[in-house]
This record gives sequence, C-alpha cells and structure tokens, in this order.
Amino acid sequence: MPETRQLIKAKEAKQPLFAGIDLGGTNIRVGVIDDLGRPLSWVSIPAEVRRGPEDAARRMGAAVHQAIREAGLRPEAIARLGLASAGPMDLPAGIITTPINLTGWDNAPIRDRVAYHSGLPVTFENDANAAAYGEFWVGAGRGLTSMVLLTLGTGVGCGVILGGRVVRGEHSHGGESGHIILDFAETARLCGCGRRGCLEAYASATAVIKRTREALEAGRSSALSGRLAAKAKLTPKLIAAEAEAGDAFSLEIVLETARFLGVGVVSLMHMLQPEGVFLGGAMTFGGQQSPLGRRFLDEVRAEVRRRALPHVARKTSVDLASLGGDAGVIGAAGVARLDCA
Repeated sequence: MPETRQLIKAKEAKQPLFAGIDLGGTNIRVGVIDDLGRPLSWVSIPAEVRRGPEDAARRMGAAVHQAIREAGLRPEAIARLGLASAGPMDLPAGIITTPINLTGWDNAPIRDRVAYHSGLPVTFENDANAAAYGEFWVGAGRGLTSMVLLTLGTGVGCGVILGGRVVRGEHSHGGESGHIILDFAETARLCGCGRRGCLEAYASATAVIKRTREALEAGRSSALSGRLAAKAKLTPKLIAAEAEAGDAFSLEIVLETARFLGVGVVSLMHMLQPEGVFLGGAMTFGGQQSPLGRRFLDEVRAEVRRRALPHVARKTSVDLASLGGDAGVIGAAGVARLDCA
C-alpha cells in the first residue's frame, strides 16, 4: 500500500478529525485525516467484492475502527466519515446503482450500511470526485478555486471542482468526462460503456493496450514483440519500459495517447475554464520522476496549445497530480469535512 505522506501523531493533529474510505474493486483503503488534510493512519483490506456489499460494509466499519485505534484515538474523536466509490450512483440516496467493477452490488445502500457498521455519520461521494477534492484541498490544486482532475487507469475518471465545490450534476453523474466524444464516425473505437468514440476508448490503460496489440498484429516492428513472445504481459508499464529503452513504436504509443488526452483536456477547458487541469492515476508513465513521464506531460501541453483558444490556454495550467494513491482517502475525508462546515 503506498504511503506517500508521512503520518503525524494524534497530539500534532488539528481538530476536528475525519476518516476516509476509498472503495475499489480490488482493495479498500481507509485513513484518519486531520483538519489540515494530514494522515494519522492508513489501513488497507482486500475488497473481496464477491462476498457482497453487506460483508464489505461490515469489514469497512471494522477497518475504520482499526485505523482509529492505530491513530491512538477513540471513535468519538472522529467527526465524520467520507466514503468514496466508483459509480454509477445515486448520491443523495447513498446507493451504488449499477457498478461495473462491483459485480452483484446493484442498488446497494452502501452509505447507510457503512454508517451502521462504523457507528459514524457518512458522506458518500464518487471516487473521482473525492480524488479531485483531495488534490484541490491539499495536493496539486491547493490554492486554486477551480480545477479538473483526470485519473488515468483502466478507464478515464474525472472530478471537477468549481468555486471550491465538487460538481456532482443533477443526477449524480456530473464530470463523466471519460465519455467526451473524440470521434463520431461509425468506425470510432468502442468504449467499455458500449458506445463509440469516447476519450476513454483512446486514452485509458485498456485503450493503450488494445491500440498497441492491434498495431503489433498488423505488423508494426517493436521490441515489444520479443517481450510478448517471451510471455511478458502487455501493460502500459511494459510499453513505458520499452519506450524508455529506445523502442520507437512504444514511444509513439505513449505520445499518441498524450495527444488524445490533450484533445479531451481542451474540451474541458473550453467548457469550464478551470484554473488547472491535473493528470493522475496509475498511467502517467512515471510522472515527474521519469523523463518519459515528463515528455508525456509536455506532449499533452503541446496538444492543448495547438487546439485551445489562446486566451483560455494562457490562463489554465496543465500538470500532474501530486497525491498519488492517497488522493481518494484524503478527498473522501475532505468531503466529509465539508458536511461539518
């Protein structure tokens, strides 16, 4: 479990205190967070989705209490709990409606069940929104009043903050920017949502793997062919490694992905004109710590400059997110904090 932020002790924490849960399809992360967005403890448990939402709610409640104990606190020290999950969802009702990565959880009243098992009041939020709020509160967007976070992973998630508030939409589906249409042709790439031409169908990890495999099967020359023949698994990480090693085709895939992403960013900039757009998630090709990650970011920025209205491009920064895997937990605690304000 990544722990990119140093834990503070209970005596250093600024009151009030909050807990955050980031519910994923593989793991569930929990943390206790102070009023300045600093973590006191981290706990991670397997999601074990197949066991159903009630079992998960029970284990989330237990994990929250474990995190509280590890922080050296008692449950009454926690003002509120934030729960972040992938959608689709009905946020006012606290229900996950038809989640793709939580099979068998349709219409699960997860907010109220976690509240029951934790004994704490719960704020329910979309995971991309929570991650965006975490970055806004104490991460790359700190000090801004508006920003967009795109999370690059299996899909393309998005959270939008305007005027310091999370944009949830009228029916809990605001910010689904992974489904901005890049290509309206009948031959456009098929997205996991079942529709064609979405940003996610071009710039997600799933899309990167599919585009790469198609090109290799069509005869493109690449060091990747040898790696795959040796039973390596095709992943964005493998593509990045070969790009860094000098494979021209792998580099082409990375930079083409950046250009697709840049087109999506321009649409968001023209619609929302945020102060900043940030890229996070598992697929930033090494981020600032890698020459390839920095080149990837530069290519996104170059595409934005080519396509955006100049006065919009000048006033919107494009950069990498900074909280990594902690953004969801910190942001979940952050939106709980908003409900206590």
